[in-house]
Amino acid sequence: KTGVNIVRRALEEPLRQIAENAGLEGSVVVEKVKGLPFGQGLNAATGEYVEMTKAGIIDPAKVTRSTIQNAASIAGLVLTTETLVVEKPEKKKAPMPGGHGGGMDDMDF
Repeated sequence: KTGVNIVRRALEEPLRQIAENAGLEGSVVVEKVKGLPFGQGLNAATGEYVEMTKAGIIDPAKVTRSTIQNAASIAGLVLTTETLVVEKPEKKKAPMPGGHGGGMDDMDF
């Protein structure tokens, strides 16, 4: 079951990223599109849900197939590898404190 969920999430990722690039909440868009009839989807340029072919949004089959193959391939690697190497986020260090007055206590500013 976990493997199926990983593959499902990987297949949703291209739509999620397109939505986020358009300034929308990716997960909300994915859930909305899941409930739409076949052939309807998000027009990322307008933020509206439309019938894709009538709106002139047509992906070449090769692009769509490649996207799905790549997502499934990565999901398959995650399932079989059992380990992922990711970049460790670095904590931002506080800047060095500013210089002091040079030890002349009797100087007024």
